[in-house]
Amino acid sequence: MNHEATGAMPLQADNAAPAQQPSPHELHPKALAPANLVLTVVLSVFGAIVGIQMLASLGITPSTSLIGALAAMTLARVPLAMFRGFRSVHAQNLAQTSISSATFGAANSLFLPIGIPFLFGLPDMVVPMLVGVSLAMLLDAWLLYRMFDTPAFPAKNPWPLGIAAAEAIKAGDGGGKQAWLLLGGLATGVAGAVFKLPMSAFGVALIGGLGAMIAFGVGLLVRGYSAPLFGLDIGALYVPHGMMIGAGIVALVQVGRVVLKKRGTTSGRQGTPGTSATLAAQEARGATALGRSLRLGSVGYLAIMVLLAVGTGVYTGMSPGMLVCFVIYGTFAAFVHELIVGIAAMHSGWFPAFAVALISLLIGILIGFPPEALVVLAGFSAATGPAFADMGYDLKAGHILRGETSGAPFETEGRREQMIAGMVGFAVAIVVVACTYRMFFANHQTAPINAAYVAAIKAGISGDTARNLALWALPGALLQIAGGARQQLGVLFATGLLIASPLAGWMVAAGIACRLVAHRVLGAAARERLEVFAGGVIAGDALYSFFSGAVKSLRK
Repeated sequence: MNHEATGAMPLQADNAAPAQQPSPHELHPKALAPANLVLTVVLSVFGAIVGIQMLASLGITPSTSLIGALAAMTLARVPLAMFRGFRSVHAQNLAQTSISSATFGAANSLFLPIGIPFLFGLPDMVVPMLVGVSLAMLLDAWLLYRMFDTPAFPAKNPWPLGIAAAEAIKAGDGGGKQAWLLLGGLATGVAGAVFKLPMSAFGVALIGGLGAMIAFGVGLLVRGYSAPLFGLDIGALYVPHGMMIGAGIVALVQVGRVVLKKRGTTSGRQGTPGTSATLAAQEARGATALGRSLRLGSVGYLAIMVLLAVGTGVYTGMSPGMLVCFVIYGTFAAFVHELIVGIAAMHSGWFPAFAVALISLLIGILIGFPPEALVVLAGFSAATGPAFADMGYDLKAGHILRGETSGAPFETEGRREQMIAGMVGFAVAIVVVACTYRMFFANHQTAPINAAYVAAIKAGISGDTARNLALWALPGALLQIAGGARQQLGVLFATGLLIASPLAGWMVAAGIACRLVAHRVLGAAARERLEVFAGGVIAGDALYSFFSGAVKSLRK
């Protein structure tokens, strides 16, 4: 929904077929061009409604990215001049960016957070919460746009759903052997999904970083078999949550070190001629952009936390010291949540946004914030991360379609147009949620995970839980340190522990085994073929999940 034989970096093949390079004079389609804008708005409305309905009824948010690409491909085949522009793969990329942004934005970043105060019995808090989380969602997406292709979130790293979308668009445009290979993967994904197999896990393991995938798969299997084999419910003991706390804090420190290290290394290389100087300059620009984004993001999240504290009225129930602590902790939690979700999405295609938001809430309970403030904290934490991860998938798809030319003018222009298309989708999501949430709440429909947040706030937290969180934070931190910033072993292992799906663990293991065999048999050609096939598998799983989920949702 991801590439090298060791580590979390993409698989490399010296003689792999290069991506098609854009013409030096080619202009990227404009997101605000009339035809593109009309299509993106229509798709965004559809995506937002589908996302809310499926989250409220089934507790899941579907990937609609490929639906947008397929819509644009279909219009491109209509023999009318007004649809001619959709023949461009870059116009199709804008369509899939907008619908994906609207779907995840409306469901995960907006509808889910505002349901928490409603369930808690604070309906007057819903509107100010919607304003705050809308701003957080827009900031979230903008920060990923700024951080994409920087040392923390390299464009060459796996963003599995992005690869799936790009390969589907490329196959639809070019046909040939690649199209047949993609169709084979698509059929495999659909067939497995029919039998309830998590085929996205299999597809991700074919192309994700080997170390990251092993950590992810082991985490899934440990969570799945700890109770039946050893009689230990590690979820009830908060083992996954503690490990994610430790790994997440170390990941934040590693990002800071990457910024400082790249700047320091670049300063010493300024006189180096040739390619190394060019690479050093690119690293310097990436590190500078990352550092500036982190600073701007800190200020932005701090301002939103202040706005939420004032707008919801929770500031009246806290002392000045507690209020300052609340605002600072909320800002810090949003950043850590965003980074953890982004890292997990980048390497595995799964982002544990719900679980990580619960971790932020548990720590807030330990600090001693009043219940109303915890409601705000839970909503704000849940809102950060999904838009960040989704924008990464979309930019990865565009990066592949534009020839994977970091720093080129066409790449920069295309990335900017994608950001605009994404913001159109997010804006539509805000409008759709604002117009429909009362209808869903009147029918007592909210995201199912909201009940867990409300129950945690009402129940509080025991001393044993606090000790378990602290105890298991240590091995999570050590594993993250051992893997380093490239492999992210701690975050990926904890992500696996948070997901109660042992079958997904076996599918990851099967994917790793098939990948190793493919490299032994096919050699250098394995990378490109695996990317196309895996993209089809992930796309098939996503499409089947979308349509089967939509049918179930309508029946309800």
